[in-house]
Amino acid sequence: MPPETVEVRRSSRRRRTVSAYRDGEKTIVLLPAGLSSTDEEQWVRRMLDRLAAKEQRRRPSDDDLFERASELSARYLDGRARPSSVRWVDNQQHRWGSCTPDHGTIRISTRLRGMPSWVVDYVIMHELVHLLVPSHGPRFWALVDHYPKAERARGFLEGFSMAAGVAEEC
Repeated sequence: MPPETVEVRRSSRRRRTVSAYRDGEKTIVLLPAGLSSTDEEQWVRRMLDRLAAKEQRRRPSDDDLFERASELSARYLDGRARPSSVRWVDNQQHRWGSCTPDHGTIRISTRLRGMPSWVVDYVIMHELVHLLVPSHGPRFWALVDHYPKAERARGFLEGFSMAAGVAEEC
């Protein structure tokens, strides 16, 4: 992987704050004009670490998804839903997630990457419940609603879908 391109911008109006953001393949770090070069190096490193940590939280790996699913099952389903695998997939254009109860596999659409973690958790929870109840009947929705942000996440996903002009389902 090539080294990261960093552009440092100093501002005389900036007195104490330091911030950073990604702009395509480049990272922009905003610093006060009077900061020493030693402090600049430390702040650039610190801001790159913060951005990387934030991106990792927003883009969990397959292993992170599996761990999260185990935590959600333990917390909201008494550990009864035990997936054999939970992974990201690129081939779901009209679903946020899917589940094969016979194999215990859960697939989460990569279109969810970058969405708030509570939305991803909702989709995982929805699919976990399918390991226990295959249909979308009242028992299914009662179990999904153990997740405290279920209704909020459904609204988020519906709004996202409406804005994109696409009909979605879990």
